[in-house]
Amino acid sequence: MVTRGTIRTAVSLEARLLAKEKRAQRQTEWSDRYSRPLISLTLVTPGPLKTSARYENIMGVALQVCDQWLRSHGWPVIAREVNWLPTGPEALWCVDHPAPELKAQLIETEQTHPLGRLWDFDVICPVAGPVGRQSLNRHSRRCLVCNEPAACCSRSQCHSRAEVLASVEKIINDWFTRN
Repeated sequence: MVTRGTIRTAVSLEARLLAKEKRAQRQTEWSDRYSRPLISLTLVTPGPLKTSARYENIMGVALQVCDQWLRSHGWPVIAREVNWLPTGPEALWCVDHPAPELKAQLIETEQTHPLGRLWDFDVICPVAGPVGRQSLNRHSRRCLVCNEPAACCSRSQCHSRAEVLASVEKIINDWFTRN
C-alpha cells in the first residue's frame, strides 16, 4: 500500500479539467516517443474531493495489481510513471503488447477485482487512438449505485452525489474489512 498522508481538499472544476488536459498531453508525448500502446490509470472519485489517504491506498492496490498482471503475462513495460496530484493520482505505462488485448484484460480486471469499479484503465493505441469497450463488444461501465450504464445515470443525474459517494465508500470499506 502507498500512503502519501494528504489532506482531503476540494478541487475546482477548472483544476480537474486542466489536469485532464495535461494527462492527454502526456499521453500524446508518450505515444509519439514510444510508438507503443499505453495504459492510463485514474480513479473513479465522484465529486470535488480527489485525493485522500484512502484514495491513495486504492491507487497503490491498482498499481500493484497492474504491475503483477503485466509481469505474469510477460508483457514488456517500456516505461512507467506515477503522479500523485491534488486532482487525483494518475499512472501511465507503455507496454509492448497489442492494445486490444491489453484493454480486454483490463476490462476483466475492472469487473472482477473488488476495487476494480473504482479504477479507470484506459488503453491508447499509437495508431488507432483510444481502445473503447464497444470496439471489443463489451458493455459500457456500470453505475456504482444501480448498475445501469454509468453514462446514462451521470447524464441524467438520477443519483445524488451523496448516493454515489456512499457506493464508493462501501466498496472501499468492504475492501478494508476483507483485507
